[in-house]
Parts: sequence; C-alpha cells; structure tokens
Amino acid sequence: MTTGEQKNEIFKNRHRSRELALQTLYACEIGNNEDWRIMLDRISETGGFSDEIKKYANDLIRIVTGKLEYIDKTISEMAANWELKRMAAIDRNILRIAVAELRYMTDVPFKVVIDEAVELAKAYGTDGSGKFVNGIIDSIHKRNNSTFFHGI
Repeated sequence: MTTGEQKNEIFKNRHRSRELALQTLYACEIGNNEDWRIMLDRISETGGFSDEIKKYANDLIRIVTGKLEYIDKTISEMAANWELKRMAAIDRNILRIAVAELRYMTDVPFKVVIDEAVELAKAYGTDGSGKFVNGIIDSIHKRNNSTFFHGI
C-alpha cells in the first residue's frame, strides 16, 4: 500500500470511528442508560466495525465522557442563545466529538475536525444541522486560537 493509500484508509477509518462514536453517545443519551463501553461493543459488533475503527471511537468517547463538563461548557459558551439541553441530541453529540478532537486529539487538523463534524451533521441531523455545527465549531476554533482552552 502506498503512503497516499494508507492516509486515505486512515481517513475512512476515522470517519467510520466518528460515526460509531456518535451512534454510541446518542444511544446512551436517548434512553439507554447502559455503560457506554457495553453500548460501543454492541453497536460495533452488530455494525461489523473493525477493531481499528472501534479503538478510535473508544478513544473519542472516553475523552467526551471524561471531559464532559469542560466540553459542554465550551459548547455552551459559543452557542449563543442555545441551551445545550435544548439542542438536538445528534447536534449536541457531534459538537462534543468535535470539541474532544480539537482539544485533546492534537494530531487531527482543525479543517478535518470541522469537515467531519459538518458531514456527520448533514448525514444524521436536520436540514440546518450542518450550518449550526459549522458555526459553533468555527467560533470555538477562533476562540481556541486566542487561548480559550488554556487550563482545561
């Protein structure tokens, strides 16, 4: 496999990992109070996700759940006129994943984070979800560049 093919494979796997993380977080939030690890196992098994895909999804979910207070605070501060609890659950969880990647997965460029978040929002959210997610992530990124994340 060439270097370009390897990078393309990593990109595809990470996209699928984000989908798996979103499905897991959403399922846990919407009414399945199961431990997220059990839900991740169940969804990845029934969806035929590879171990590599599951590992990155696990890392994302672990960060989101472990840093949820900080992540939600970050989103709330940038989501003018939107209470976090009133956002659509899909949008809220896409934003959580994106903030986790922006803040804690430093190998992922901002452009990739925002593109992936918008693609997930378009695929799983409502008609306006892509623009909504794009606006909030862009605001977080701009504020991040002005030392917003220091101390988190």
